Amino acid sequence: MSSTIISILLLISFAVFIFYILKGGNLVIGFFVMAILWSVIGMVPFSTAIQKVFAEPALNYGPTIIYIVFGSWFGRVLVDSGIAPAISEATNKVGKKKPLIAAILVIIVTAFIFVSAYGVGSVIAIGVILLPILLSVGVPREIALTAFSLAIGAPMYVNVVLFNQIKAFFPHAVYGGKYLQFGWTATLIQLAVVIIFLILMRKKFKPQNAEENLEIIGAKFSEDGQDVKKVPYIAYIVPIIPVAMNMLFSWDAIPSLVLSVIVAMLLTGKMKSYKETVNFINSTVAQAISDISGLIIFLMALIMFSGAATLNAHHFEPIFNAILPHSHLILAIALGVLAPLALFRGPLHVWGAGAATAAVLSGTGLFNDAFLLPLLYVPTLMAVSTDITQSWNVWGLDYMKVKSKDFLKYGVPVMWLVSIVNEVLVYVFFG
Repeated sequence: MSSTIISILLLISFAVFIFYILKGGNLVIGFFVMAILWSVIGMVPFSTAIQKVFAEPALNYGPTIIYIVFGSWFGRVLVDSGIAPAISEATNKVGKKKPLIAAILVIIVTAFIFVSAYGVGSVIAIGVILLPILLSVGVPREIALTAFSLAIGAPMYVNVVLFNQIKAFFPHAVYGGKYLQFGWTATLIQLAVVIIFLILMRKKFKPQNAEENLEIIGAKFSEDGQDVKKVPYIAYIVPIIPVAMNMLFSWDAIPSLVLSVIVAMLLTGKMKSYKETVNFINSTVAQAISDISGLIIFLMALIMFSGAATLNAHHFEPIFNAILPHSHLILAIALGVLAPLALFRGPLHVWGAGAATAAVLSGTGLFNDAFLLPLLYVPTLMAVSTDITQSWNVWGLDYMKVKSKDFLKYGVPVMWLVSIVNEVLVYVFFG
């Protein structure tokens, strides 16, 4: 079978896969079937497929799974130790009399927490605290959810857990140095645009509707903070310890996260006795693993498909050579303009149909990993921030009783602008 025919069949199967995703198909099953299909269509020898598609990618992904486990554990510790709720309650007290200031503070605190915290469990735990605060000062439900979700997405550029997931496609990319300079700048840009969004929407804030909105979502909002555990103010810096240890001392994520967990436990009194220490560790670890169990299986299927896509990358080289601009600037701007293609797990979402795009681009060798990772991370984080297939956004829509079209109406234009700006930033740092 000629390479041209193989390329056409691979693209047809890819198009069917995108349709399957848009129709709400199970991603684990979809990626696993695609790994098999691309191995068969690409005429990959059976023994090679077994080793290079299904065995080695999964086994080599082990270190990344460890990062995800420790990151999820740290996120759970932030919540269960009382640090995250205490930061949230302090935000509410500071901005209670000024709705816009309160809303902006909530957004900043959300971004601050998710510099290190990660996972739908952490989002839910923080969301049930912060979203009622936004509603209590009169922010409409759809605007509150949009701002909250976009604020979670902003620090994902520097979140070590998510970075290590996308690094599977670009193994030579490095978390540190120039990347962190880019990551923090991109984070601040997205956060600034979210704040501008709130300022522009401020006339829609209606404090008189606060009680009604809280009743709609069934929230029990504590005005006096009696339900929130008190923690020392020094504990408020714990969320940034992992990133700080990497930036200042070049520590790996694992020791940084372990140190952060120990500091969090010490500062919040979770190590007063041996029994209490063991119980707290056991409960947070168990919940953290439960939070990411589905994610791990999903990533296993994804990395198998990535292995199949890499083995088939040479079939696409003539196509990519013909259609891809060789200018870093033009490619960056093009992906910024096309960033909405990441929505609905589309061809620019690396944890969707874009897994093939990432694997093939990396396999062609036309651009280095240091450039490709942020190039595809930008549209992917547009989807993470405002896509209705993202797990915590799905939870948010249900919890806040917001229609999907309203969430997309507010979120997509904001993130489209952010994506274009941040893609230009990719060129500035890595072009």
